Amino acid sequence: MNDKDKYSKVGGNHYDSKSVKDKDQLEFDEDSENEDEETNANYSQRRTDRSRYDNKYIEDDDGFEFDLDEEVDENEASSGYSLRLIRMIISETPVEDFRRRYLLELRRSIINDEGEFRQRLRAIEQEAIRIHKEMEEQIEALTAPANRIGTLLDTPKDDTARVTVGGAEYYANVDPQLESGNLKKGVSVLLNEAFVVVGELGYNESGPIAKISDILPDGRLRVGSEPSLQSVIIERATDLVDVKLKSGDEVRLDPSLRVAVEYIASKETKDYALEAVPEIPWSKVGGLDETIQRIKDTIEQPILHPELFKKFQYTVPKGFLLHGPPGCGKTLIGKATAYNLTERLKTESGEEIEGTFLHIKGPEILNMWLGESERKVREIFSTAREKRDEGKLAFVFIDEAESILGTRRAMRSHSISNTLVPMFCAEMDGIEPLQEVVIILATNRPDLIDPAILRPGRIDRKIKVTRPNKDAAKDIFGIYLTTDLPIETEEGETDDQGIVDQLITEVVDEMFRESSENRFLEVALRSGRRDILYRGHLCSGAIIESIVQRAKESAMKRAIAAPDTDTGITLDDLMDSLNAEYSENDIFPPTEATEDWLKLLDYDPVNVVKVTPIQAEKRETRKVSSPVI
Repeated sequence: MNDKDKYSKVGGNHYDSKSVKDKDQLEFDEDSENEDEETNANYSQRRTDRSRYDNKYIEDDDGFEFDLDEEVDENEASSGYSLRLIRMIISETPVEDFRRRYLLELRRSIINDEGEFRQRLRAIEQEAIRIHKEMEEQIEALTAPANRIGTLLDTPKDDTARVTVGGAEYYANVDPQLESGNLKKGVSVLLNEAFVVVGELGYNESGPIAKISDILPDGRLRVGSEPSLQSVIIERATDLVDVKLKSGDEVRLDPSLRVAVEYIASKETKDYALEAVPEIPWSKVGGLDETIQRIKDTIEQPILHPELFKKFQYTVPKGFLLHGPPGCGKTLIGKATAYNLTERLKTESGEEIEGTFLHIKGPEILNMWLGESERKVREIFSTAREKRDEGKLAFVFIDEAESILGTRRAMRSHSISNTLVPMFCAEMDGIEPLQEVVIILATNRPDLIDPAILRPGRIDRKIKVTRPNKDAAKDIFGIYLTTDLPIETEEGETDDQGIVDQLITEVVDEMFRESSENRFLEVALRSGRRDILYRGHLCSGAIIESIVQRAKESAMKRAIAAPDTDTGITLDDLMDSLNAEYSENDIFPPTEATEDWLKLLDYDPVNVVKVTPIQAEKRETRKVSSPVI
């Protein structure tokens, strides 16, 4: 086998074990032992033709020539001894030698592999440098001293800040990387060992709550009146500068107690402020026609005809007092007044007018901390003025007014009334007539309210809400017992309204029947007279509503027990409910204390000596006569 046949066995991808192609695509078959001389001659001729190139130049597989003496590139130079050997072998290999091709390919492969290896090595080196740098930074951060946290009070000039840390103030430099003009007053800032502001943390999310007692002309706030916080002057944070605040509002302070950083909506105002006036037309108020007419004359007429009242120089009342026994509709009348007056103004003016009903329960205002109750009174009137400024008709309804506006005593012992009453009077004197705010007081004991509140010019009208008489009781029953309810009827009866009226008449007659079974109270007067009060004398709208509710419950129980039958409210249901209501109702005091019973009676408390529950005596007699088991 000749040399070409021997080297044809190592051809890689270009040559197989049988044949070899040289650069000029000449094929040598190892199985052909008799190659013709012409083919060999042609081969030699082609190789001879290439001898025009000097051994100094080498042509790679892409047809490009390179000088063996020229400087090598970085990859080739870095390949070291292997490439130098290959270059030497190539330079010593004749151009016509077919093995020269393999050497060229080997050289190119080594150069490429060496370049890729160096790129990977360079990437690994850069990653190692990055990781090392991060580790150094982490070690430096872990071993560095802690930064202080302070509150920014001001930025008097560029790159300078006034901060407070631990109760002390500092003029500190600001890191040039931070723009001092963008720092907000009240935010928490980071300070390094040199007390340089190096970071901004935003507003602190925690801190004490304080109530605003006054607002200074320059916008600063006076807060205090809390037992744990004395009265101090604080600044507003940047985000609170344009917020409209008022006395009584709550703000959250920063941890240094120097800056108000957040406005806190008052929960108390939400508790008693009803954004929408409840829909209660006068038709839902039964048995109080005279009272309703007096309210219309007092409130509606001055608002509907202001020019006429101005012509007669009539002083419009600022408010009125509703007084009477509990359960007779004082609160209902207050809500109905707000709704009907608002609707009447809409109709008369043709404009969309909204009303706001502020329902305040007197005891809610009382607070054990000094000055807190007075603040709540100011807040109530301030809220009413805000609603007025929004274009709404504001109604302030104070229930159980005697609990906060009671008669002031001598100053030998402190009483909350000694400060609340003057505060309320001052707010009333500052209120304009009814075109702005309507004040309604409700009480069971008008005799306990301070005379300064009830004098003309403040609460000008006193309207008594009496217990319903027999006719009024029928009207109230007609509101709750209607024809759209399931009413049990006899066979052949079709007049639903007539059936309902008959039921109402019979139950009202029983309620007002003056019999020994219906006797309820004995009232001893100073004149020596003794009056016997029956069930009807203690009737109220709340009791009538409860009687109808009990009757509905009885009918529903029967309907549940016998679902296939047509069940409705019967006269027996109403009678049983009447008896149960007067024997179980919680509005009647469990004791014989005259003071407790006077709240339920229409008598002048001055003329009453004693009130004795007759039913209580009967129960006691039955208890004594019971056999002992």
